[in-house]
Amino acid sequence: MKEQPNNPLHGIKLADILEYLVAAYGWEQLGKLINIKCFTTDPSIKSSLKFLRRTPWARDKVENLYVKSLSK
Repeated sequence: MKEQPNNPLHGIKLADILEYLVAAYGWEQLGKLINIKCFTTDPSIKSSLKFLRRTPWARDKVENLYVKSLSK
C-alpha cells in the first residue's frame, strides 16, 4: 500500500468524517452548511452514510468541509 502524504483523507472512513462533523457542528448547523435533506430532515448517521455513499457530489461537499474544519 502506497503512502499518500498529500491526501488529507487517506485512511479516514466516511463514517469517521461524518461523526467528526456532527460532533463539531451538530446536525442543524451541518444542514445549514451543506443543504442536503439527510442533514435537515430526521438526520442520522446511518441514513446520511447511505446517501453520501451513493451521491458523489454530496460526499465531495462533506469531505471538503472536513478538510476545511481540520485546518482551523
